[in-house]
Amino acid sequence: MKDLFSKHRVSLLIGLTITALFGAFLWFKFHPLAALEDNLLDYRFKLRGKLTPPQEVAIAVIDEKSIERLGRWPWSRDKLAKLVDVLNKAGAAVIVFDIILSESEANDPLLGRAINEAGNVILPVAFDFEKKAAPLSPDYLTASSFHSVGNSEMFEKFAPLTAERVLVPVSTLADKAMVLGHINMIPDDDGTLRWELLVIGYDGFLYPAATLQAAAAFLGVPGEKVTLEATRGVKLGKRFLPTDRWGRMLVNYYGPSYTFPHLSIVDILDGKVNQKDLEGRVILVGATAIGIYDLRVTPLAAAMPGVEKHASVIASILENRFLKAAPPSVDLAIALGAGLIFSLIIVFLKVRQAALFTACYLLLILGGGYLLFRHWGLWVNLAVPALNGLSVFIATNVYSFIVEERNARRVKAMFSSYVTERVVNELIRNPSLAKLGGERREITVLFSDVRGFTSFSEKHPPEEVVAILNEYLGKMTEIVFRWEGTLDKFIGDAIMAFWGAPLQQDDHGIRGVKCALEMVDTLKKLQGEWRAQGKPVLDCGIGLNCGWVLVGNIGAEGKKMDYTIIGDEVNLGARLESLTRKYDAHILLSENLVTKIAPQVNSCEFGHVVITGLERVAVKGKEKPVTIYEIKSSEAGAPSVITPCSDETVVVLKEK
Repeated sequence: MKDLFSKHRVSLLIGLTITALFGAFLWFKFHPLAALEDNLLDYRFKLRGKLTPPQEVAIAVIDEKSIERLGRWPWSRDKLAKLVDVLNKAGAAVIVFDIILSESEANDPLLGRAINEAGNVILPVAFDFEKKAAPLSPDYLTASSFHSVGNSEMFEKFAPLTAERVLVPVSTLADKAMVLGHINMIPDDDGTLRWELLVIGYDGFLYPAATLQAAAAFLGVPGEKVTLEATRGVKLGKRFLPTDRWGRMLVNYYGPSYTFPHLSIVDILDGKVNQKDLEGRVILVGATAIGIYDLRVTPLAAAMPGVEKHASVIASILENRFLKAAPPSVDLAIALGAGLIFSLIIVFLKVRQAALFTACYLLLILGGGYLLFRHWGLWVNLAVPALNGLSVFIATNVYSFIVEERNARRVKAMFSSYVTERVVNELIRNPSLAKLGGERREITVLFSDVRGFTSFSEKHPPEEVVAILNEYLGKMTEIVFRWEGTLDKFIGDAIMAFWGAPLQQDDHGIRGVKCALEMVDTLKKLQGEWRAQGKPVLDCGIGLNCGWVLVGNIGAEGKKMDYTIIGDEVNLGARLESLTRKYDAHILLSENLVTKIAPQVNSCEFGHVVITGLERVAVKGKEKPVTIYEIKSSEAGAPSVITPCSDETVVVLKEK
């Protein structure tokens, strides 16, 4: 585990660094990520779909049909007075105007009388935030401010939005209204309206939204029981409305336009609206006719009348159905925790596994965030943990690709001269198969040498020697590669090869022996061609041994290194090759190797061969005598035979 952790520590460091960076982005509200999170919130609204609105909220609309009958907007105040009278007689619980009546008109007394008789009319005010000289607040406005403010010292750090001017209804009407409330709507930077300003500061007072005033009136909560808790929310009797630090409440949109009942004002005045559709309800009076109403971009609609937003806010208060943004500390904890766990796991996965894990991670983050929003009304930041995971996946895999590409070039450069291209590709796909630091392996080693090469080279021109030697070595190398052996080196005219490394080959003994037999058969064909061409004829001897050796990179690190094998078993293989001259044999095998391949020879899986025990010899450097065997190909169809050595006499050899 320690080696595994060490191998991936850079990838883990990359993941943790990216996670920390995204944590900083979240904490300091990096704008692009904040904008992305806002869009993800909008998608949560779309996925949730339309909610069933409460029956207690309806909208009396100034629509095209009403304008066609009652004339172009603005109407004379006597028409609005008649509307208030009809709504009052029908038993409307609260009447909320979404129309600023800031200019005097001849019929104001009529409307004032109707408002006074109804006793449940809320008129709007609109605050202006531009820096201008502000008049003092009229008494009838200050009477509608918050009566009770808790935790007010927090406003020194998180002051609510403060206005410079205010547009109020004419006093003739405002004096008769039950209460006033603001209808200001400030969208986010992308133009989408997501927040309700439950409180706005002006001239030293704090003023509630008209929606809050309407809900309080409907619920029968007096003004003194409506308490603003700074940075936390608003207490409305037994209800608590959660806000952010600046007194803003997330708007829980019930749906797109026409989610709430739209009652045409002309139909109300003509008595075409059933009394039950008005009785006991909060009736919002607002415009929907094209050209006279304020269009708002919301998460569920690109153009929604502002009065629809008011309806959603009032409905959510009446139903205690609020949305709440998770505190920044919670969002940060989720982002860092998810990033840490993701980084710890993904660095140990391969690319396909990492891609699948990343997809599952994103599904868990996004799906979990949606479920929290849908069922518990909790808005947690999803953009940061999702993008963090995606970035860690990309960065760690890019790093792994760079490292693997570098290692692949290293492996290819190291082994391309030793083994076949197939073996090189396998090593590149699975670098762990070649433990480059050195390890013990059981292998089969082959030594092949040209007999009498020294005298041959002395009797022939160098060009001819090189040409025929290259032809011979080229053919022999092809055979070694065909049997997927590792070509260790050329030692002058000698060849050293082995099987069992760098790839694990359980049949290394069989591969080595079959390679030697094919080398001899091929040499016989070459000899025939050389004789026919009048060229000198070369012959060779081959020695093979099987045993445990040390295999790996050996040499001066950073200067010259070779992938090779060392050990007594290697030396024995070399000595067997030298003994081929003494016994006039092409191929000599060690006792270890014969024992290794005996099951395949006896079961006729090996081919048609005859293996004959020659002598027991004590070679230089080996304390224990070894039996040497000669192997030859036999005729097709003939059984394979292993004849043990009959002479127990030990021959002591002093030559190398």
